[in-house]
Amino acid sequence: MKSRMLAGAAAVALALVGALLIIVYANGADARAMATTNPKKVLVVQKAIPAGTPVNDMTASLVIEDVPAAGVAATALTSLDGKGGTVAAVDLVPGEQLLAERLIAPQDAKSSSAAKVPDGLQEVTFELEPKMVVGGRLEAGDHVAIGFSFAGGADKNKPGEPTTQLSLRKVLVTAVQRAAQPTAKPTDGTNPQDTTLPQGSFMVTVAVSDVDASKIIYTNLNGSLWLTKEPLDAQDNGGFIARKDNVYK
Repeated sequence: MKSRMLAGAAAVALALVGALLIIVYANGADARAMATTNPKKVLVVQKAIPAGTPVNDMTASLVIEDVPAAGVAATALTSLDGKGGTVAAVDLVPGEQLLAERLIAPQDAKSSSAAKVPDGLQEVTFELEPKMVVGGRLEAGDHVAIGFSFAGGADKNKPGEPTTQLSLRKVLVTAVQRAAQPTAKPTDGTNPQDTTLPQGSFMVTVAVSDVDASKIIYTNLNGSLWLTKEPLDAQDNGGFIARKDNVYK
């Protein structure tokens, strides 16, 4: 009985050793196979990087990986040396190699998917906080309603009383640029890139008529703007002017 137990234990041990040898061999085979491809070390995006992100804020989202020489892009970067002061030209997705042309000067940053301006309209740009731009979830090609707010009022029937109105409807967004701001490194060791809250401000460009462009500029200088994401099939229930005496009705 004892001998049978010993034999069974030995068989189990041999099976485990065999399994380990297979795993080691397989890993070695992968390494040998990679070696035959003459691998090159390049920077690869590990976590999504939004367009406009400064290069100094990308390090936590990049890794150096061995890539077969045949699969390395001609402009793939191996380091960020000499790229200080640049930003991501477009959204960078996990798994792609970081290419030199993806990093550009901030003043050249512009949405690669900028929408075409309809005939007869012109573009105007304004800067807003993320909370005023649907949390930053806007892209070129979206349509928005633009709310005008004045602390001193804009309703001739209620002079001096603060008012808000979605004054422009279904306005085409032609470009969105993120003016990201440096974030202080937390003292508790956490990674500031792990946050899901947008930081900095957003430059939003829309296509409007000359008259509406003037309205936007005036409100931006003398009041405040707020955007809602408004698809073309969204309801338009009229030009409601919100005041303190009617917002509870």
